Amino acid sequence: MESAFLHTPLGIAKLEGDENGVSSITVIDGDIPPSDVIPEVLDDAVYQLQEYFEGKRQAFSLTLNPEGTDFQKKVWDALLQIPFGKTISYLQLSKTLGDPKAIRAVASANGKNPLWIVIPCHRVIGSDGSLTGYAGGIHRKKWLLAHESPAKQQSLF
Repeated sequence: MESAFLHTPLGIAKLEGDENGVSSITVIDGDIPPSDVIPEVLDDAVYQLQEYFEGKRQAFSLTLNPEGTDFQKKVWDALLQIPFGKTISYLQLSKTLGDPKAIRAVASANGKNPLWIVIPCHRVIGSDGSLTGYAGGIHRKKWLLAHESPAKQQSLF
């Protein structure tokens, strides 16, 4: 398993993967220097994440290889269908998967997403529009949704 560290506007991203694909992208708080040398198996993932943060990329084209249960992978596949700049609720996601009563299990799988940003779990919100539950912190979820918003909000201050 190869790894690389990338500075982003939201902290340090740790990427892990091998010849079978990218298995993990997580955000870390702390002061870890970015990788001087990016392993070849992660080069495209680093490049695409940089483009995303520069506002030049809306979709990722990477080979993904996350570890999880069949149910978790089903939820993560459904997350990949949420378009850039759009959000859905946990209830809508549960209905998409065929069981509106599975909302807690869906939310749990969403929270265990190992591929930060690439599998866009940040695009799932509460039914009332609230920014609930995000493993990377609500401040990061808010930033990501604003970054992807088609209508950029300008600050008055």
